[in-house]
Amino acid sequence: MRFTSWPVAAIGVGSLLLLIAVSMLAASRKAQEIYTQLDQLNTHHRNVDIELRRLRSDVNLSGVFVRDYLLDIAREHAPEYRQSLAEFRKTNMATVAELRNLAEPHADHILSLQAKLDDYWQTFDPLFDWTPGEKIFRSASFLRSEVVPRREAVLAIAQEIEELNNANLAEQRAEVTRRHAAFRNDLLRLLWESLLLGVVVALAVVSRLRVLERRSAEQRSIAQEAERQMRQLSQRLVATQEEERKNLSRELHDHIAQVLTALRIELGRIERTRPPADTRLGAAVVESRHLVDQMFRTVRDLALGLRPSMLDDFGLQPALEWHVRDFTRRYGVDVDLQMHGDFDVLPDRYRTCVYRAIQEALTNCVRHAKSRTIKVSVTGHDDRLDVSVIDDGIGFDPARRRDGLGLRGIEERVKELHGTMIIGSAAGEGTALTIQLPLPATVTEAPLARAAG
Repeated sequence: MRFTSWPVAAIGVGSLLLLIAVSMLAASRKAQEIYTQLDQLNTHHRNVDIELRRLRSDVNLSGVFVRDYLLDIAREHAPEYRQSLAEFRKTNMATVAELRNLAEPHADHILSLQAKLDDYWQTFDPLFDWTPGEKIFRSASFLRSEVVPRREAVLAIAQEIEELNNANLAEQRAEVTRRHAAFRNDLLRLLWESLLLGVVVALAVVSRLRVLERRSAEQRSIAQEAERQMRQLSQRLVATQEEERKNLSRELHDHIAQVLTALRIELGRIERTRPPADTRLGAAVVESRHLVDQMFRTVRDLALGLRPSMLDDFGLQPALEWHVRDFTRRYGVDVDLQMHGDFDVLPDRYRTCVYRAIQEALTNCVRHAKSRTIKVSVTGHDDRLDVSVIDDGIGFDPARRRDGLGLRGIEERVKELHGTMIIGSAAGEGTALTIQLPLPATVTEAPLARAAG
C-alpha cells in the first residue's frame, strides 16, 4: 500500500492554522471583555464619586444657605428660603436615590446616609417659625449643637461610602489584574502550543521531504543510468548501422559490381563471337547488356546511398559536393553548398556525422518542407565545426514538432560528439537546422603541427 504524505502535512498545517485562528479569536474576545470590565469599573467608580461630591456639595451649600437665612432678620423672606431649602432637599434625596442604584453592595451605608440626611433636613423645619429675635439669640447655638453635628455625620457616612467605593475599585482592579495575568499566561501557553505543533509539523514535513528527496535522487540516478544505457545502446545501434551500411556498400561495390562488370565483359565477348547472320542472338545480347547497365546503375546508387566510398577515400568535402549534385539532379532543387576550412583532418566519426546530418536534412526539405532553395554551410573553426541547413519551405510550429527517426538519429550522432543541435522554424518562413560540434584536441593541434613541419 502506497503512503502519501501530503494529506498528513495538509491536516497538520490546517490544524495549526485553525488553532491559531481560534486562539486569536478567543484572545481577542477575552481582551475585549477585560477592557469592557475595566471601563465599566472606572465608569461606575467615577459616577459614584460624582454623586458623593454632589451630595457633599449640597450639604455644604445647605449649611451656607441656612446661615444666610439666620442672618437675614426679615420675616418676609422666609417663604423664599423655605422653598429654596426644599429644592436643596429634593435634589439631595435624588442624589441619594442615584447612589442607591449605583452602590448596591453598600446598601446599608446608603440607608444610614438617607436616615442621617432625613434627620439633617428635618432639623431645619422649625427655623422658619422663628422670630427675628430668636434668630439673633438662638442661631449660633442652633448651628453649633444641631446643624453641625448632623452635617458632620452625613459627611462622615459619605466619606465612608467613598472609601468603600475606593476599596471596591481597588478590589475590582486587582481582579482585572489577575484576569489580565491569566490572559497573558494563556497567550504564552497558546504560543508554546502553536510553536510545539509547528515544530512537529515542520519535523514531519522535513522528514518526509528528506525521504522524498532521497527517493527522488535514487529515481533520478536510476533514470540517468537508464538514459545513459539507452544512449549507449542508441549510439551502438547508429554505429552498427553505419558499419553495416559501410559493409553493404563495400560488398555491393567490390563484389556485385565486379560480377556485373564481368558479366558485361562476357556479353561483349559473346557479341564479338556470334555469327553475323544471327540477329536474334545479337538482339538478346544488346538487351542483356542494357539490363546489366541498368542493374549496375542501381547497385551503384544503392552503394552510394548506403555510404559513398568517396567519404572514406577522398574526404568530407568531395562526398558532400557529389551528394549535392546528385540531389539536385534527382529532385530539381537548387542547393547552395558553402564549405570553409580544412576538413581532411576530421576523424571518421565527425565526417560521418556531418554527412548524415546534411543528407537527412536535405531529404526532409524535399519530403516535408517542399523547399525550392536550400543553403548548406559547413564552417571549420579552431575549436568547433558549424553546420547549418536553411530552406525556404513551408516551415512548422516548433512547439508541435514531432521528431522522426531521422532527426532522432542526427541528434544522437551530435550528442555522441558532445555537440548541440537547434531547429528553428515558423509557419511559412522556412526551417533552419544548426549544429555545433566541438573539435577534439588532436584536430585543433593538427594545423599547428603541419605549420611546424
